[in-house]
Order: sequence, then C-alpha cells, then structure tokens
Amino acid sequence: MLITKDATTAFDIDWVRSQFPSLAQIVDGHSAVFLDGPGGTQVPQRVIDAVSEYFGHSNSNTNGAYATSRRTNAVIQGARAAMSDFLNCDPDEVVFGANMTTLTFAISRSIGRELAPGDEIVLTLLDHDANFAPWKALEERGVTIHVADIQEEDCTLDMGDLARKITPRTKLVAAGYASNATGTINPVQEIVRLAHAAGAMAFIDAVHYAPHGLIDVRALDCDFLACSTYKFFGPHMGVLYGKREHLKRLTPYKVRACTEEIPSRWESGTNNHECIAGITACVDYLADLGRRADSSARNRRAAVEAAFRAIHEHEHALMETLISGVLAIPGVKFYGISDPKRFAHRCPTIVLRMRGHTPVELASKLGERGFFTWDGNYYAINLTDRLDVEKDGGFLRIGIAHYNTAEEVERLLAALQEITA
Repeated sequence: MLITKDATTAFDIDWVRSQFPSLAQIVDGHSAVFLDGPGGTQVPQRVIDAVSEYFGHSNSNTNGAYATSRRTNAVIQGARAAMSDFLNCDPDEVVFGANMTTLTFAISRSIGRELAPGDEIVLTLLDHDANFAPWKALEERGVTIHVADIQEEDCTLDMGDLARKITPRTKLVAAGYASNATGTINPVQEIVRLAHAAGAMAFIDAVHYAPHGLIDVRALDCDFLACSTYKFFGPHMGVLYGKREHLKRLTPYKVRACTEEIPSRWESGTNNHECIAGITACVDYLADLGRRADSSARNRRAAVEAAFRAIHEHEHALMETLISGVLAIPGVKFYGISDPKRFAHRCPTIVLRMRGHTPVELASKLGERGFFTWDGNYYAINLTDRLDVEKDGGFLRIGIAHYNTAEEVERLLAALQEITA
C-alpha cells in the first residue's frame, strides 16, 4: 500500500509544534532538532496530561466494585476504541502490551504450539529483529525458517525471492510495513496475498510505518499487525491487532485467573493503565490535526485519514530537500531509494555513511550542534550484516517527523557540510 497525496489537505506547522512542549528545548545554546523519531517520537501536551490525569483521578486495578476501578475500565475501553479507529478494526481485536517486541514473542509462542517439525516460516532481511527473532526462536520446535533477501542497490525487498520461498509448507509470513533503517515501504498487501494464497498467516510489523502513513487492517487483510504507540506520539506501549478468529482460537500463555474473553486473554497480568490513557490522547491529537486539515471529516477515523494525508504531504516535501541535499555532500554513501519518482515507496527516514567519519562520530558532532540523530543498527541487524556495515558502526540515521520544519532540515544540511568540510 503506497502513500498518496491529496491536494485538499492543509498543514499548520505552527499549531503542530505548539502541541509538543519538548520541541522548545535549548541544548548547549542550540535549539533542539528532534530527528530521532524512528527510535521514539515526542509527545503532545495532551498525552502528558492524560497520563497525569489518570494517576490523579483513576489510579486502580480493573474490575473492582468502586469508582476508580470503573474509571480504569472505561480508560481501557476508550483506548481500544481509539486504536480501533486508528487501525480500522473492532475494539475487541486490539491487544495492549509492554511493547511490540513483547507482544510478538507472545503471539509467536502461541502460534508455535500449533507447528510441527518441517513447517515453515518466511522472514525478511529488511526487518527489525523484533519481527525476526521471535519467529526464528521456533527453530527449537523443528520449524524451518526461510529468509527473503533484499535488492542491495536500493535496499528494497526482493519480492521474487520472497515469493519463491513461500511454499505449501509455509505457515506464516512475517514482514515489516516499512524499514526502520532505510525507510523502504514494503508492498505489504501483495505480501499478505502471497501468504494467504499458500494457506499461511501474515504478520505485519507496522512500528516504523505508523507515524507516517494510514493503516487499514481491513484493506490489508493481514492476520496480525503490531505497532508501538511511542513511535506515533504516544506513551511507551505496544499494540497488537489480531483477527478475532485467531485471538479466539490460539492459546496464549497466561495465568489461570486471567479471563478467556478476547482481547483480555492476551493481556495476562496488570497492564500499564496510565500509558493506556495516553494512547487515547495521542489518537485524539492526530484526529484533531486531521480536522484542522479537513473540516469535513465526519468521525475520528475520517479525521485520522485526513491527518495522514496532511502529514504525508508535509513530510515528503522535507524528505525531498533532505535527500537531495545529502546526495550533494562529497563522501556520502546513501542507502535506500533516492529517486524522487519513487518516493511514494519510502518513508522520510534515511541512513548514510560518510567517508572519514564513523556513524557515532557524526551523531556526536551533530548532537553538539543540537541535532538528535541515531547511529548503529537500530536492531535491523540482519540488514547491517547484509550490507557489511555492522562491523564499522552501522549507519547514521536521520528521521523526519511531521513536527519538523524546512528550516530545521536546512540547518541540518549546513551542519553536515560544516562537519565534512
């Protein structure tokens, strides 16, 4: 599924930035520029307020015969409804957990109960290890793991290789919606189709895609999709969508006292209620952004759709400036799609290496100038191994979010030119 433009959307960057108190920070005399979003975005004030409000008025465990417990139940129900609008599913198909990694291990262990020696799972080299290691661990049960390669010249998934590795013995295909390193958007709808044609389930890691593009699990027809709210302006939590039939049929590892009702049977133990309160606030922030972009949005789902149309147009304008500027700097090795005609196939996250500077040296020098970027492998360790950069510190990663500005991108390019002069 590609991101497409809609010329009717509008984007109010001043209003957006006014919602995020952390963006006003000054670090060593420099205005902080947050380009670290792929590792976790900043949060709007309303998320901070929602977490605090929960502690002040609703702090309790669930299902008690008293006011704060009933409020906690309502907070959880509200967050499931918010995420159902975000993902386009039903509330009882939304599972909360500590993070995407923990949820993926939980579902992989459950699916593993049904697998036998000789059954197969197909993974990709482009994925974050959280969508690789939980499935590879099933080799202990005799499951055969196949791994689809990449096209090295542009760091896109080799779809021919993936299709060849799906066989009648394939039970699950796990793939990322977008690469958290190179920003590549995978053809996930085609991946789901290939999996289902072989009788296999499809698990999609949407952690990196979620802040940049609209997710519609009904249109994708995926069996599972996982994301992390702290990557799209919310608190540190993970969310798993599962088709109702799977959440009912599969057997979770859980304590005996935990209900058998879905989705709670997948949430054994007490959840992080204060952060769940923040999830509703982050979805409502996106909906308000969408209503400012398109006043005709009739409900929260329509408003979220409008928000992502506006976000896409803003982010991609910044990305075009960033990539063209980086490519003009001598000594830069750029990884990923660089042709503007193909930018619909990528997110505004880039990775690079620079002659004469290690990634950590670049990140440190940028940090001294107020630019927050990442260095290393970002848990996309199969990719850094495949591209032979793991031994040399991985990449410098620069991630644009919708709260970044054109002026920040220009300042970043000037800083990179100064560092390499």
